[in-house]
Amino acid sequence: MNIGKLASASMRSILRNKMRSFLTSLGIIIGVCSVIVMVAVGSGSQAQIKKQIASMGTNLLMVMPPRGPREGNRMSMADVQKLRAESSYLAALTGEVRLSGTYVVGGSNTWSTTVYGIEPDYIKIKDWTVQSGEFFTDKDLTARNKVAVLGTSVATKLFGDEDPIGKSIRILTTPFTVVGLLTSKGSTGMGNDQDDVVMVPLDTAVNRLTKDKKINSIEMSVTSEALMTQAQAEVTTIMRESHKLSDSATADFDVMNQAEIIKTASQTSATLTSLLAAIAGVSLIVGGIGIMNIMLVSVTERTREIGIRMSVGARKRDILLQFLSESVILSLLGGIIGILLALMIAYVMRTFMGTPTVVSPAVIAASAGFAGAVGIFFGWYPARKAANLYPIDALRYE
Repeated sequence: MNIGKLASASMRSILRNKMRSFLTSLGIIIGVCSVIVMVAVGSGSQAQIKKQIASMGTNLLMVMPPRGPREGNRMSMADVQKLRAESSYLAALTGEVRLSGTYVVGGSNTWSTTVYGIEPDYIKIKDWTVQSGEFFTDKDLTARNKVAVLGTSVATKLFGDEDPIGKSIRILTTPFTVVGLLTSKGSTGMGNDQDDVVMVPLDTAVNRLTKDKKINSIEMSVTSEALMTQAQAEVTTIMRESHKLSDSATADFDVMNQAEIIKTASQTSATLTSLLAAIAGVSLIVGGIGIMNIMLVSVTERTREIGIRMSVGARKRDILLQFLSESVILSLLGGIIGILLALMIAYVMRTFMGTPTVVSPAVIAASAGFAGAVGIFFGWYPARKAANLYPIDALRYE
């Protein structure tokens, strides 16, 4: 029996009971669809995470207070000044103070936002641009001028469609003059509004808005991506000297590399994606068991047909290949339907729900291959059972 005739005979047998064949393939359809969608959502999340972290800045290094059992913040402006004076790998550097949930008053409106006390280099490090007005300068920093730059969301909440440049706002109890409006960055994939910010000079924030002289973080842009490792080691050494820590003492700060942040976040997302895909893949096994069950029923129903074929010259191999091909075709058809359904769901999620999805051709090919493998694995036993029937007993079967 050639391949064309074998496939034709198998399709006729499958189409003889359309509804039963569809229900038999349903497990494969759901399994393939679930795996592809889960992996697509996971891959989309990884791409979004990488994009968000990359948007944090160029060749970014961050010095943060320690986490876990080493909690406690000893970071100060002295650390910022020492790093600026002694580091040889940094293109830009800024200390940062964050005041989350701070009420800002402008005109007749009040808005709760995040106020950042930072230095002029901040917009270089974070790739921000100014839409109108100007960013504050080193002169504003040293003079502790009460000037502010607004994100577009804050400007809209406080002043509506009016130009905020030159207007006065009040942060806590301190008045500030708006000197600039940032270009909109929009929301992150997690729904956080990047434009809901107010930026003021770091020295002004430390001396007028906060109750202590501590800073929340130090952020730096390294001159070249190739120098990230050397820069990280140098920053660690300078910070240890600044905090007067011996070589054996535990550091009271963490130096975070942008590449490491991306790697860690991607690994976490990939692990979760693999777990979800494995759970979804269980339905493929369930679908394979359903195929084996129906094929066993089919062998019983067609016992007399098998006997007739054997009596006119069909070999065991022919019978085995016919039933095995039916199982594989049934599984592959389910896989194809599952792939088409997954592509449609991924499109709907991406277009109408705003969920980032990335459908990989490799995942589609692997899903189709796995569906075929399921058909072979679970179809082998029924096919062997059919091939091993005795012709005379099969002809007598009623």
